[in-house]
Amino acid sequence: MSQTGITSESKPASASRRLWFVVPCFNEQEILPTTVVRLKQTLNELVDTGLCDQHGSGLLFIDDGSTDQTWLTLQNAAHEHTCVKALRLSRNRGHQTALLAGLLDVVNRADCCISVDADLQDDLGICAQMLMYWLQGLDIVYGVRRQRTVDTFGKRLWASLFYRLSPLFGLEGIHGHADFRLLSARVLKAIADYPERTLYLRGLIPLLGFNSATISYERQRRRQGSTKYPFRKSLSLAIDGIISLSAYPLRLIAWFGLCAALSSLFAMLGLVARYLMGGTVHGWTSLMVVIVAATGVQMLALGVIGEYLSRIYREVKRRPRYHIQDRIGV
Repeated sequence: MSQTGITSESKPASASRRLWFVVPCFNEQEILPTTVVRLKQTLNELVDTGLCDQHGSGLLFIDDGSTDQTWLTLQNAAHEHTCVKALRLSRNRGHQTALLAGLLDVVNRADCCISVDADLQDDLGICAQMLMYWLQGLDIVYGVRRQRTVDTFGKRLWASLFYRLSPLFGLEGIHGHADFRLLSARVLKAIADYPERTLYLRGLIPLLGFNSATISYERQRRRQGSTKYPFRKSLSLAIDGIISLSAYPLRLIAWFGLCAALSSLFAMLGLVARYLMGGTVHGWTSLMVVIVAATGVQMLALGVIGEYLSRIYREVKRRPRYHIQDRIGV
């Protein structure tokens, strides 16, 4: 457990302590009944210990355009438990957008919120510690996995590679942190000021600069259902994170271009020197290798530029990030 920037201030005992759990979900009909029960039990325990208020607190689920019975399951849960509220997006917009929809929905109703995935692989037992840090004056508390033993070898390798390389691209991420975190009300309001369509909350939130702490925990195995983050989506999320928060790939292209230009200059000087000394230049194969390599670098550069242009195109059009189709209790 580590912490940074803890202030001497703390929340007054009489201050409002409305806590909302924000839970994005996509095709989670199998595990949702268990998730609702466990989250409600956790909320009741936090209320009993005085860490949050019963009135004004609750569970907010965001159905990210599920194609199974997720929405019907949430309707039944809301009828059974008054603390359960839900939003239904009109179509699947991705985990980060669904999470943002939930955060923006509670921005005026929560004094703090805890975002957690519907599979509940994250340890709810540290929520009390998160709230204690918040009551001491911190605005962000990150839940950080100690190990990734429950993930496949490929996923562990990819995650480790991304977290190690992300600082080289200027990303201020938290190693081992996903989206299990506590956010204060003023952090929620700060997030609402960011209008971009390409979202990477794991990198955006550390950029806000508010006082924060980290709490380590052991990630559990998924009990039901399947992961909603296969390699393709993980790769897409990583690309979004790098491009939305860093211009380093564009600078890298410039450095590649400079190195290629210098290499060409030296090669040209060498060829001229050989010609003046009466040497002949042979090597059709070597020439083709150089052409193919140069073409590959150019296509890679155009691809990176295209990724930036496509995101600029989305930002310029200013289309809504999502549409809410239905609401339950909100």
